[in-house]
Amino acid sequence: MTGIPTFAIPPGFLGRGRGERIGAISIAGIPLDLGTTHRAGARFGPGAIRRASGMLTDGAHPAAWVDPATLDLSDIGDFAIALGDIGASLRLIEAQATALPHLIALGGEHGITLPLLRALTKRTGPVGLIHFDAHVDTWPDNFGQRYGHGSVFFHAIEEGLVEPARMIQLGIRSPVQREVWDWTLDRGVTILPALDIHASTPDAVAARVRQVVGDGPVYLSFDIDALDPAFAPGTGTPEVGGLATWQAQAILRRLTGLAFVGMDLVEVAPAYDVSEITALAGATMVWEYLALLGAA
Repeated sequence: MTGIPTFAIPPGFLGRGRGERIGAISIAGIPLDLGTTHRAGARFGPGAIRRASGMLTDGAHPAAWVDPATLDLSDIGDFAIALGDIGASLRLIEAQATALPHLIALGGEHGITLPLLRALTKRTGPVGLIHFDAHVDTWPDNFGQRYGHGSVFFHAIEEGLVEPARMIQLGIRSPVQREVWDWTLDRGVTILPALDIHASTPDAVAARVRQVVGDGPVYLSFDIDALDPAFAPGTGTPEVGGLATWQAQAILRRLTGLAFVGMDLVEVAPAYDVSEITALAGATMVWEYLALLGAA
């Protein structure tokens, strides 16, 4: 146990003071939700995730046996965005992410992943992608908006930021047009629907993830609506039939040794949350990712 109660730690992620020096791993909030298609409010996600992370500061990870709070980690505060302007905000996000060696972004909506990948792949080239979500997010546009939060991976694939053959989507279950589904599969993306994951085991799912992403650099993008609304009600586009929190944890814990190069946790909308369970689930998924880095 630390000497500070979990409810009294500093306000940064895992108690890090906001705006500290840049460490090997940087935490940044990106309070953008202009491209949401249903309920807005994910702009308040970074603050809620940081507050909930206090629950994770009083000991080591019980499987990896590392304390993520002791890594070379800094919370650098929130990125600047252009109020009311999606395009300008995406350009600002890309510019601010470019110099950061290993970034974990707290969203915000899923649209932030596109500029993060643009910045990252300047250094790495195209990456593999592990994508937890209820939605495929490969629509070419969202109700006429080119850069809505449901089109992020359409653009990422079209721009060559990800290798579709090394991209796997977990937890998919929302309504979707058949042509969007077929376009995604035709590009070589692997889709594991939520019901297939329920019928399988974390060991088998993790093995499939490893088979798809291989040994190259891989990015983790975790939309909190991959979880069922029973476990994560505080999100803009909830879909029933999703993963349980334990399933997502169990899958992540089996992904040791992958060449992770960055992560985002998106779509936490605390105005719709209940007892902070969505924010805590989001903070925990980031904590699980940090444990993977610490165990590497």
